[in-house]
Amino acid sequence: MRMSDTSVFRFAPVSWKVRLMPLQMLLRVLTFTMIVIVLARPQTRNSWSNKTIEGIDIMLAMDVSTSMLAEDLKPNRLDAAKQVAAEFIAGRPNDNIGLTIFAGESFTQCPMTTDHSSLLSLLQNVRTDIAQRGLIEDGTAIGMGLANAVSRLKDSKAKSRVVILLTDGSNNRGDISPMTAADIAKSLGIRVYTVGVGSNKVAPYPMPVAGGVQYVNIPVEIDNETLQSIARATDGDFYRATNTKELNQIYKEIDQLEKSKLNVKQYSKKYDVYQPFAIVAVLALLLELLLRITVFRRIP
Repeated sequence: MRMSDTSVFRFAPVSWKVRLMPLQMLLRVLTFTMIVIVLARPQTRNSWSNKTIEGIDIMLAMDVSTSMLAEDLKPNRLDAAKQVAAEFIAGRPNDNIGLTIFAGESFTQCPMTTDHSSLLSLLQNVRTDIAQRGLIEDGTAIGMGLANAVSRLKDSKAKSRVVILLTDGSNNRGDISPMTAADIAKSLGIRVYTVGVGSNKVAPYPMPVAGGVQYVNIPVEIDNETLQSIARATDGDFYRATNTKELNQIYKEIDQLEKSKLNVKQYSKKYDVYQPFAIVAVLALLLELLLRITVFRRIP
């Protein structure tokens, strides 16, 4: 019986195709390894970092009394003030900014922070009818609102410390008078920018009635003299806004405040980083399939 013998090819030169055939197995192993890494969900680490930035410390003191529902500013005074304040916050990413709200009483909605996402969320959660629903006493306690904001700034080490106080009325509540709060701010070196919001005479106010809402005109009673005195005593400025455009311009002017260096501690969250490994796995698998059906194709 005659048998084929391959001994004659023992010392024949080996082609480059034969030498590269193990590449298919290497690509398959690489693909499998990358898939295992992807399934393990590699992530970046949580970390704290300290850095020095340019910024100032700002407290926003915002009136939320029922009169802020008047619609001489669109959609109403409080919503317009929130919208403009949000744009102001977004334009100053390096500042420590906090929020105090007041009506007949005052409390801190958000302490000073550079986490402006949280601040904006808390700002948007300020309801336009918070005093109307009885959650806080109605009225206008300008002195209490200012004193609350000043108390948040008294321990600040920033070169510039500022309160932006926005109201549409005159002080008629609270245990601290506006000028007493202004004197406290002055003694601590805190500047106060006061903003009076509302038209000059009367404003449409939505009055709830059976089955709907009826609009009535209410007088605009902004205590310009007191607001001017607060600003003058603290080396700040007084502004008057009769519409949303003017209010927006006022915040742009205040945005030109000086800046000072702040030491900020930032926290970084975990993020998935599996994407590069997934890309390598896909490319390795496609390359192996391409080589198998072209260069290393076998005919049975």
